[in-house]
Amino acid sequence: MESAKELFFKMADDLLIFGHRNSEWTGLGPILEEDIAFSSMAQDKIGHAQAIYQILHEMGEADSDALAFNRPSSAFRNCQFVELPNGEYDFSMVRHFLFDHADQQRFEMLATSAFEPIAKVARKIKGEIKYHVFHADTWLVKLSQANEESKARMQSALNEAWNYALGIFEEGDFESDLRSKGIFEGEAALKARWMDKISPIIEKAGLRIPDESTWNPVLGGRKGYHSDHLDPLVLEMGEVFRLDPGAEW
Repeated sequence: MESAKELFFKMADDLLIFGHRNSEWTGLGPILEEDIAFSSMAQDKIGHAQAIYQILHEMGEADSDALAFNRPSSAFRNCQFVELPNGEYDFSMVRHFLFDHADQQRFEMLATSAFEPIAKVARKIKGEIKYHVFHADTWLVKLSQANEESKARMQSALNEAWNYALGIFEEGDFESDLRSKGIFEGEAALKARWMDKISPIIEKAGLRIPDESTWNPVLGGRKGYHSDHLDPLVLEMGEVFRLDPGAEW
């Protein structure tokens, strides 16, 4: 079922790469509570990726370790948004907010999928992601309302992140097949739900979504075209695995 595989690869790859980026805040968070929070969310996301890789394995693909650590960067189907370096804390927090709301809505939609293996996983994961979203919402508002400098930095980060975030919803080759089979409603439906969720929170924070005339989604990740940042990240992630792929830990 190629349509489902395409969907699951981009989901799992998003989660693996973003989880790794989140893990890079370990030991560097601005306060201890946030250090722990990003580390915990990183573990969750990598666990969610593993669950989806396991579904792919059951559909005939390699096992989850090989899929995660033994593919070239060109084989990854994550959006470019998640592979970008963490930058300053304002950018990481805005990316966390934008991505996790999209992720939550995706799993909400998939919880009623006609493809039962992903529906079962989605029903579990969506309950965990609500805490990620709560964390993102809280800090987006708190940082945006702290003082004028903080608000300006958060607005600048939102402006910088926006077109990359739109790349989350890059459509695949099998959108109509996914809809007709009841597997997934599609990226356009996901984007609409995402906009409905994030718009009032951004307004509450006192920020502005960039004017629609400036929207120019950063695409290509779903087809294997990535920024220069992904290749060194993939090499780093798989370094230990490639030393002895047959090892049992």
